[in-house]
Amino acid sequence: MATTITHSRDEWADLAAHVLDRVRAHKPLVQNITNFVAMDISANVLLAVGAAPAMVHAEDESAAFCALSNALVINIGTLSEPFLAGAKAAAISAHTLGKPWVLDPVGVGATEYRNQAVKMLLRHRPSIIRGNASEIISVAKLAGFSHNTHTGPRGVDSTNTTDEAAQAAHWLARNNLCTIIATGAVDLITDGHNTLTLAHGSELMTRVTAIGCALSAFVGACSSVHENAYEASIAALIIYTIAGDLAAAQATRPGSFRTAFIDALDAISASDIKSILRL
Repeated sequence: MATTITHSRDEWADLAAHVLDRVRAHKPLVQNITNFVAMDISANVLLAVGAAPAMVHAEDESAAFCALSNALVINIGTLSEPFLAGAKAAAISAHTLGKPWVLDPVGVGATEYRNQAVKMLLRHRPSIIRGNASEIISVAKLAGFSHNTHTGPRGVDSTNTTDEAAQAAHWLARNNLCTIIATGAVDLITDGHNTLTLAHGSELMTRVTAIGCALSAFVGACSSVHENAYEASIAALIIYTIAGDLAAAQATRPGSFRTAFIDALDAISASDIKSILRL
C-alpha cells in the first residue's frame, strides 16, 4: 500500500525552507546536459541558490562526470546525435549509480526524432520528468498511455492545461515509478499516488526564454539533497515560483524580470516562503 504524504501548508513551507537551506549548505554539483538556449540561465539559477552547475555533455566524459556529480539533468531542447550519445551515457551512469536525474522532454511530440530520443531516455529510468502539460501528455502516450487527450505542441509551448494533463501525469508516474511535474498557470506534481497543485509565479516567467528549463536544473539540485523525489519536487516548485512572485513585485518587463528573478532566488528566505505560500 502506498504511503500518502499529507502535509499542511506550514509543513510544506518548512520543508521548502529546509531543502533550500540544504542546497545552500551542500552546494550540490548538478550536471546539465541541456540545450544551448538554456545553458546561461540554468547556470545562473543554480549559482543564485548556491548550487554548482556543470554543462558537461560530450560522450567521452559525460558518464564519468555523472559519477562525480550529485544530480543529472537532461534537457532535449536542441537535439543532435552527439548530444544524445552524451545524454544516454550519463543517464545510464546516473541510473546505475542510483543518482537522481531529471528529464526535461522539450518539444516532445513535435517530431519522430524527438519522440525516439525520449523513448530511449525513458529506458534509463529518470527520477523526475518535468515538462509543460502538452509535453507530459506526449511522454505518457509514448510510454503507452491510451487516453484520447488531444495534444499538439506549438514549438516548445503547451496547448494543454495541467488539469488536462492530470490523468496522463498520474499514469506516467505510476507506470514509470517516478515523479511528474507538469507546469503551467497551475503546476501539478504527482508521484502517481499523491498530488499537489500550486498556483504561484508570474506571467512574465513565460516571456523570458528558458526559465522553465532552468527550473528543471533547480529541481535536480533539490532532489540531490532530499531523497524523496516527490517532496523535493514540491519544495523546488514552491521556492522557484515564489521567487517569481517576488521578482514580479520588482520588475514589470521581461528584461528586468530576468535579473530580478535571479536576484530573488539569491535572496529568498524561509520567512518569504512561509508568508507567501498558498495551497
